[in-house]
Amino acid sequence: MPISIDSSPKFAEYANPRALVSSEWLAQNLGAEGLVVLESDEDVLLYQTGHIPSARKIDWHTDLNDKDTRDYIDGDGFASVMSRLGINRDDTIVLYGDKSNWWAAYALWVFKLFGHEDVRLLDGGRDKWTSEGRELTKETPEVQASSYPVIERNDSTLRAFRDDVFTHFGKPMIDVRSPEEYSGERLTAPGYPDEGASRAGHIPTAASVPWSRACNEDQSFKDRSGLEEIYLKGASLAGHSDVIAYCRIGERSSHTWFVLKYLIGIEKVRNYDGSWSEWGSLVKAPIAVGAEPGSIPQLV
Repeated sequence: MPISIDSSPKFAEYANPRALVSSEWLAQNLGAEGLVVLESDEDVLLYQTGHIPSARKIDWHTDLNDKDTRDYIDGDGFASVMSRLGINRDDTIVLYGDKSNWWAAYALWVFKLFGHEDVRLLDGGRDKWTSEGRELTKETPEVQASSYPVIERNDSTLRAFRDDVFTHFGKPMIDVRSPEEYSGERLTAPGYPDEGASRAGHIPTAASVPWSRACNEDQSFKDRSGLEEIYLKGASLAGHSDVIAYCRIGERSSHTWFVLKYLIGIEKVRNYDGSWSEWGSLVKAPIAVGAEPGSIPQLV
């Protein structure tokens, strides 16, 4: 059953305070009935070096993606993964991971595509938990398989496809990549090999707001006033209710999607998970280079 107590009163200022839990709250509630902790990392071997006690591993690549297509698993596949992990439909899920919760936010977004109601992020992720000297274990928890129902994936409100981007010109769009990727100096983030698209630059009219601006030094999220300063004022999102975010493959933009939807409370936020890997190689897709967003393209 979902956790009945409020997750963390300290997050009351956010649009959806239940979307986040603090490390203090999680430490106090580990082992509670109906609470499932999941670790989702970019480094798929990190879990076995030590993880939060009782946490189960969900692999963003092998568990959530279809092995043959550039798409996510279907309803049968999701139900199979949830059942194997011992997750029930009404469980409270707390996700955390490395890379400032990139892949934890990505997993949360996929959970929401399947309509799982109570899914939350651990504020600050794995980095904050370990920096506070909290307990890690190498013991893999024993779980009993569940009977998770088959729910078909709903892409209509949370996910954007390339055709959606073409019809979105003139409405707010956020490029969450690094400034070097946005300007066209690089194809991927600094520290990663240059690969994934045939052209560099950004989608015309997209504002550059790197995902990391939403975080404090300890990788926790900034308070609501700080986020509003960045997004509502700085990116001119105030008064808008339909925003698309993108990055290179959708993981960093899942992080920003979470901020815009759950912490600020913008009504409709979609993650374009095809992102620059698709758009940068798409025939006839317009691009812009440099530090400015560029003008609305004339499409033919």
